[in-house]
This record gives sequence, C-alpha cells and structure tokens, in this order.
Amino acid sequence: MTARTTPPFRADHVGSFLRPKYLLDAREQKARGEITAEQLRAVEDRAISEIVKFQQDVGLQSITDGEFRRTYFHIDFLEQLGGVHCDPPTLVRKPDGSEELAPPVMRVTGKVTHAKSIQRADFEYLKSQIAAGMTPKVTIPSPTMLHFRGGRAGISREAYPELDPSFYDDVAQAYGEELQSLYDAGCRYVQMDDTNMAYLCDEKMREAARQRGDDPNELPHRYAGFINKVVARKPAGMTLAMHLCRGNFKSTHAASGNYEPVAEALLSEMNLDAYFMEYDDDRSGDFRPLRYIKPGKTVVLGLVTTKFGEMENKDVLKRRIDEAARYAPLDQLCLSPQCGFSSTVHGNNIAVEAQRSKLRLVVETAAEVWR
Repeated sequence: MTARTTPPFRADHVGSFLRPKYLLDAREQKARGEITAEQLRAVEDRAISEIVKFQQDVGLQSITDGEFRRTYFHIDFLEQLGGVHCDPPTLVRKPDGSEELAPPVMRVTGKVTHAKSIQRADFEYLKSQIAAGMTPKVTIPSPTMLHFRGGRAGISREAYPELDPSFYDDVAQAYGEELQSLYDAGCRYVQMDDTNMAYLCDEKMREAARQRGDDPNELPHRYAGFINKVVARKPAGMTLAMHLCRGNFKSTHAASGNYEPVAEALLSEMNLDAYFMEYDDDRSGDFRPLRYIKPGKTVVLGLVTTKFGEMENKDVLKRRIDEAARYAPLDQLCLSPQCGFSSTVHGNNIAVEAQRSKLRLVVETAAEVWR
C-alpha cells in the first residue's frame, strides 16, 4: 500500500475544530454591537491562520479553516441560498441538566438559486495561509438537508408544485454553481456534511420521516439521485466527498443504527468520490455495509471519537481497519476522526490538547497501516 497524492488522504479529518476563547469573545462582542463585522473577520483571520499551522504541525495534508467563521455547520451556508429561510435552532435543557440542540427549521420559501458565491472569499483566505504541498478543503452542508427536516411541508408549493424534478434540479444547479465558483478560485477538495442518510439508519428518525409523509426505505435512493444531480455538475478534477454524521453537539449525538438501511444507495448508487463514515462506537454497527463500495471510491473510517478525550489504542485501531478490509479493499480505505471537534460554535467537551493527540494518533496509525 502507498500514500495518496490526491484526497482523501490516508490520514484525513472532517473539518471543524475547537474555537479559541478570544474568537468566541469576539463573536459575543459582535453580537452586542461592540465591534464591526470587519473587526470580527480580522479576529477570525488570526484564528484561522493559527488553526492552519496546528493542522500542518500534526501532519495532516488536508487543511480546513476549522469552520471558524460559522456558528452552525449547516445554517450559515444554507441561508445564503436564494429561496431558503432558516430559523435558528434552540437550546433545550434536559431534566439531567444537559443541553441538546433542537434542530433548526429550514424552509424553502421560493425558487432555490445560487444568489452569490458563498464560500469563495473564505476559501481564498484559507488558501493564502497554507504551505506548499498541502490541500485546502472546504466543507459545506449536504443539499438533502433542504428536504429531510421538513419534508414536502417545508417546501413552498407555490414555488414547487411538484418536487421532482424541478426542486431537485434547482438545488443541484445552485450547488453546481457554488462548486464552480470554488473551483475557479483553486479549490479541488469539497466535503458535504450529511446527517440525513445516517439518520435514516435510526428507527426513531425513520418513523419521523413516515410522519412527514415520506417512505424511509425509498428516501435513500431518492437522495442518491439528488446527490448525483450535484455530482453531474461538479467541475472535472474536483474531489467531492460526503461525511455521514449522526449528530454532534457538545459531545452528544442524535441518531444510532447500522448503515445497512442506506448502504446500497450510499455506496453503490451515489457517484461521489469518497465517504467519511462514523465508526467510533457501537452506535454505527459493523463493517458489513462496506461491501457495497464501488471500485475507485474511498471510505474514510471515522474510528477515533471527537466527543470524548479518552485516547484510543493504536493496536485496536489497526485491528478494526483489518476488520473493515474484510468487506472493502484496504487500498480503498483511509482513517479519520469520526466527526468534527466543533460542528457548532459551542464545541465538544474535549480539551485542545486531546484534539491534538487524537489527530496525531490518526496520522501515526495511517502511516503504519498504509506505509
């Protein structure tokens, strides 16, 4: 086995990192009107420069901006599409004193359009900060999020009397224009973060889909066709990956379940280049669903948790990679943390030093497995 010169890399990561306190303080100052948007962006620039160096120092080849300009991994992007309205999520305190994030309400109120370049300026700053030989990666939410949360009721019947094909085509066109904008700025690696395919592995989520009028057995195949409309519009030479997320807020999760209900649609029907799949604990089930992976595609095994600071054992990681290789060729596998460290601005309950140690573990383990 050899190292990879194109993404995803043998040691990769999902993208978000814990925000430094001075950045969180600046965001609060901006919310209170004490500093301007330009002043906040200058603070973000400083923090991004530091997190880029952090990633390079631990040995990663793909470099993100840590999602340091975002409050939530999905809303900040989706609400900039024409025709989309997002109500902010709310924090709900549970009886045990912990908090969970009630999902945002996303509504399609008009025709979906690419009203402007969303990530280009952020990418251009990221690109200016990385060393030669590194690959900048942009993370964006999956287009399926515009359908799954609200179903048919969340999409204007005036704008879209029928969803298929007009709604799916419009969203795919908007995403294609964003990918082209990024490509023109030099971006060659984009990851779409998708909770919905993973949520369809959880019976509670499947029942919620039924209550919205959708068939959870049909949705994965419909979403495969939806994603393929985006893939058909991506520029040649760009790697387009998907991260399957089961929820990530202050070290909590939202869904569980084996990938089997979505595996064929995900790994055989979708024309993506790579899949980041969470496999950090029993919530994800076994590796048998990987048997559907097509030649030329890559699965990045998320074996290292970002939710807790306890360190994984390198030998155990190697054994789990060997187990996965019973169902998918080892050369089509890579290694990463299971999710980001801070999918929302709040961050997981993990120390910065543990974040560093886990990334180093990923890099060292991948180097020993794939040499």
